[in-house]
Amino acid sequence: MEYKLINPRDKSSAIEQVLYNRGIEDIEHYLNTSDSDILDPITIMNIQKGAKMLVSHIAQNSKVLVQIDSDVDGFTSAALLINYLNCLFPAFAQNQISYRTHTGKQHGIVLETIPDDVKLVIAPDSSSEDYEVHEELHNRGVDVLVIDHHLASKVSEYACVINNQLCDYPTKSLSGVGMVYKFCSYIDSLMNTNYAENFVDLVSLGLVADMMDLRDYETKELVSRGISAVRNPYFKSMVLKNEYSIGPELTPFGIAFYIAPYINAVVRSGTMEEKLILFESMLDFKAYEQIPSTKRGCKGQFETRVEQACRNCANIKNRQTKTRDASLEIIEEIIEEQNLLDRKVLLICLDAAQRTNLSGLMANQLMAQYQRPVLILSNTEHEVLDEEGKVVDVEIWWEGSVRGPSGTAIESWNDFFMETGVVEYCQGHDFAFGLGVKHSNLEAFCQYCETALQDFDFTPNYKVDFIIEAKRMTDSKFDLYNLMDYSYIWGQEVSEPLIAIKNLIITKNSILMND
Repeated sequence: MEYKLINPRDKSSAIEQVLYNRGIEDIEHYLNTSDSDILDPITIMNIQKGAKMLVSHIAQNSKVLVQIDSDVDGFTSAALLINYLNCLFPAFAQNQISYRTHTGKQHGIVLETIPDDVKLVIAPDSSSEDYEVHEELHNRGVDVLVIDHHLASKVSEYACVINNQLCDYPTKSLSGVGMVYKFCSYIDSLMNTNYAENFVDLVSLGLVADMMDLRDYETKELVSRGISAVRNPYFKSMVLKNEYSIGPELTPFGIAFYIAPYINAVVRSGTMEEKLILFESMLDFKAYEQIPSTKRGCKGQFETRVEQACRNCANIKNRQTKTRDASLEIIEEIIEEQNLLDRKVLLICLDAAQRTNLSGLMANQLMAQYQRPVLILSNTEHEVLDEEGKVVDVEIWWEGSVRGPSGTAIESWNDFFMETGVVEYCQGHDFAFGLGVKHSNLEAFCQYCETALQDFDFTPNYKVDFIIEAKRMTDSKFDLYNLMDYSYIWGQEVSEPLIAIKNLIITKNSILMND
């Protein structure tokens, strides 16, 4: 293990040095964000057009479908929007708006699932690049409202797309739920109401779960507001359920480790009914409804929807862990049989029978175990179309999840794999993302990786904020202990401080053991 100091200490306090090391220059401002950091949504492209479209359909009493995207950000985005509309137009929200979850880990609008009587489809946290779907719905006379944050190659001609990545709105770190919040805030400004603020806890949940950069003032302020005022039925219940693990106060890390994984477990491994119960437990007007209990030994009894959702989450998470462990045993056998540890990149190709929707979780565990990039891919079929749109062939692709170790000389494994020149896509974050490569390019992909990483050292090289002598820890002027008071700000891109302690002598008398 090696370590390197990020910057020589030149700040008056430890917290100032840590935040400076994270790239935050106006530290006083960051520590004291306020209402003034919440920017006016009027500058977001298409936000006026989107509000006009929605209000027009409400006035016409149109049928509306909200597509729930398959992750925490997707669930919170859709829940915030429907909860907000229920405040303004309760009869419309409860009678004219329908919603659906995906059967698996899909994203975007699925044409075949849209009822014939729907006149408006809303896609929170997805669909910016569903250009063909937008055109098809437009031709059917169906409007499409996209409220998203994902990168896209262009602005759709056939949908109203509200996306902070496609305009000059400065806060690029707002996720889907952040953009839905901005949209609702804009409608508030038109209606002289303030309902969007009731759901800022869902904003914090979605932002943290989607690993948004918390260095931006607006994003940081929204997360701070949300975690200080949790009121959503599901969110509040899960915080109470995990109170011992979370500790005395909710933090971004508490959300990331003790709330978001349960939602992700349901999205990946739950039934359609379990997903629906989870989503409806986030809706204020449905969460506390009495439904038949599914608790063992309680047949014929009733419980609230949110009670059932929270219990489902725990059960599904346990099921998921067992499934993951069983799949890992199979993968470990593949690694041993194929001598995959002789390679710099651990590439595991699974056939259709071995395919799993837990590839990301397993790749993360194997990456931590073997300290090298891990790709868990499955074979999929892709149709090849001619110029007229007719299917002329079928190609085999390998698609799945990638996890790469941080703390090495490579700052983005996403960029590294894109630089091979043979992958079809790398979508996600620097160290955790999805990848697709054609079967015909797989060998070239492997050869590139092995050659490029031939002399690469995967030994972790930790970037530390401070290097101190052990004897200084008892110094009355030692101020690093004060960093413990700032647990409420640590999150994505504002990581917890890392301290290297030199010449620490440990004897058996200094070790305390509890029975």
